[in-house]
Amino acid sequence: MNLPNKLTISRIILAGIFILFLFIKGPGAKFIALALFLTACVTDYYDGYLARKNSMITDFGRFMDPIADKVLILSAFLAFVELRIVPAWMVMVIITREFIITGIRFLALSKKKVLAAEIVGKHKTVSQIVSVLFILIFLIIKESGFTFRYVHHYRSFIYFLMSITVLMTLVSGVSYMIKNRDVFTRER
Repeated sequence: MNLPNKLTISRIILAGIFILFLFIKGPGAKFIALALFLTACVTDYYDGYLARKNSMITDFGRFMDPIADKVLILSAFLAFVELRIVPAWMVMVIITREFIITGIRFLALSKKKVLAAEIVGKHKTVSQIVSVLFILIFLIIKESGFTFRYVHHYRSFIYFLMSITVLMTLVSGVSYMIKNRDVFTRER
């Protein structure tokens, strides 16, 4: 297994540790969760960079990289629902899109095709990462005991960010289905 693929696998492991710290009380645990999330995001950048730079792109990497992204992001969003920070309906939209796209990827794989990520999907991922980062910062501030007058504005800001994320998720899902509609046709 090459280094980029090892980084992809490490992101899945980091996601589990991240969630563990997310549910531990206290600002220190939330700060560690933030550091783990950022580390996982950096591995996402470097696995692709190294694979492209060193001609180490593999079908495994093309397939597992978006899966690792989904594990990291969806676990964060599900935790935020449990912590009552993000509305469940928003996360359900995101999860539904991810399952549909993953299903399309599996269908393509059964036809010996590997579907790479596309640019609109990368923008979706960036919007999801930004939302998670701001929510983590909110949790650190909240658990530090700071009370600030504009906390309701911060919650509105989180809702606004999540609305953009849901919209980007829907747009990227529709785009992906249209671009890869040939996966649904029978081969003759």
